[in-house]
Amino acid sequence: MSSPASNTQQVVAQLVRDFRLQPHPEGGFYRETYRATQGVQNASGQTRSASTCIYYLLEGRAYSAWHRIACDEIWHFYSGTSLKIHVLDDSRGLTTHTLGNPLIAPGALFQAVAPAHCWFAAELADVDSYALVGCTVAPGFEFSEFELADTAALQRHYPDHAALIARLGARA
Repeated sequence: MSSPASNTQQVVAQLVRDFRLQPHPEGGFYRETYRATQGVQNASGQTRSASTCIYYLLEGRAYSAWHRIACDEIWHFYSGTSLKIHVLDDSRGLTTHTLGNPLIAPGALFQAVAPAHCWFAAELADVDSYALVGCTVAPGFEFSEFELADTAALQRHYPDHAALIARLGARA
């Protein structure tokens, strides 16, 4: 008889294989699934794709380390357990969204937004599971605008959340 952990590992291995997911620098696995051919100009006057989408997968104790991008990022829930998406904002402090199936996890949302220029990180609500989600960025995501947080600097800026910041900090 299979244990829940081995079932999760089998599902994760199948998702990685079937969706051709690759390791992401912030943690987890991803693959870009859409990049708009229509271009828009960003604030710097550079042309970029109007929108991009990815699949994103977390399993077990893996997490999306603190990072920020130049545009809003909309997270969409597809499968697995709920995710906690933590957002740090100078005006609102810490906000935690539960991304998941609200029919199974009361209070969860099918979609959540990490606003442009805010630091955010994500982790599984149940470390014995996985979550397959999607992320949409408009204007489109560019790695040149992706910034992993300096954990110590982020802790100094948000001292009330130092433990959470340390726990979900970038890996060496």
